[in-house]
Amino acid sequence: MARPLTASSVADPTSTGLIDCDVHNTVASPAALHQYLPAKWRRYAELVGSRTYSPYQNGYCYPKMSPAGGSRIDSWPPSGQVPGSDLDFMREQLLDLYQIDFAILNCLYRAAEQRNEEYGCALARAINEWQVEHWLERDSRLRASISIAFETPELAAAEVERAAAHPGFVQVLLFPRTKEPLGRRRYWPIYEAAQRCGLPVGIHFASTTVNPITGAGWPSYYLEDHTAMSMAFQAQLTSLIMEGVFDRFPNLRIALIEGGFAWLPPLLWRLDDLYHRMREEVPHLSRLPSEYVRDQVRLTTQPMEEPGDPRHLLDLIEQLGPQSLMFSTDYPHWDFDNPHRAFQVKLPRELHRQLMYDNADGFYRFGR
Repeated sequence: MARPLTASSVADPTSTGLIDCDVHNTVASPAALHQYLPAKWRRYAELVGSRTYSPYQNGYCYPKMSPAGGSRIDSWPPSGQVPGSDLDFMREQLLDLYQIDFAILNCLYRAAEQRNEEYGCALARAINEWQVEHWLERDSRLRASISIAFETPELAAAEVERAAAHPGFVQVLLFPRTKEPLGRRRYWPIYEAAQRCGLPVGIHFASTTVNPITGAGWPSYYLEDHTAMSMAFQAQLTSLIMEGVFDRFPNLRIALIEGGFAWLPPLLWRLDDLYHRMREEVPHLSRLPSEYVRDQVRLTTQPMEEPGDPRHLLDLIEQLGPQSLMFSTDYPHWDFDNPHRAFQVKLPRELHRQLMYDNADGFYRFGR
């Protein structure tokens, strides 16, 4: 929500550095990826094309008639391309304007949701090659997430190993709505590859599957869908902990991106309490659930939590632990968080630097 720029709400990011952990680069059209596909899959794309569980080829559009649902109305570049597809315009609106040191690109093109899993894997590789040529090699401030077809874990792990050779890739990208909870063994090859390559796994708000998108079935309204996404994040984090993923992969790091963060303290209170009562069911866990999260999980700030009393935001950050949050804008989406206006209260200088730069720098190891 936009607010007037006042002295109490502004902190100069240039004084502390700025890492944006969630920027969306967009494939302008399916044709943009064709040159990166083998001839077999180019032909498939021409004859069959994308087949996902979404009613729209590029995900759910809201409002319905918006050709780039979810984007700021001012994010259409002069080139006429769709928002997020023009690097020069992204420089003007984001990278240069806010003097961003590093920006992590999360391309949400629906490779992982293809019903033809082999095509999905080929499409994911094409996305990664497109990111290298059109983004990573053109601006030294950019880093990117590796796109994978995560419902085909063995092939996805191979793509992680291949793409990780390029230093511009700093993360493996998953979505929170999957066929099974992400802690299940079928997804472990992905975590093994990510840990071996020294890369975090980012779980980003997105995706549609054949399963209902809430724990109570299909909702009537987009507002319900948008709100309930945080519940998917809670379910996935609980699964990762309880299935023993963090014990099996002790160096694995997880980023929860664009899923909110106010829900985390009460979830951890409940998990810790029930662990004490029911720990015999999960003898493979060596620590309290909250301890895994403290050491191996981080969350991005956007969408920023906005309590009625702004002072409560500082209380929430204290409950989370100041090491837990990493700043993000979600450019070019409609709920973009301006780095100058994102926080309702003025943060102490040390905390501001942690959230805007240091936490992400340590998590993604930009300084290595």
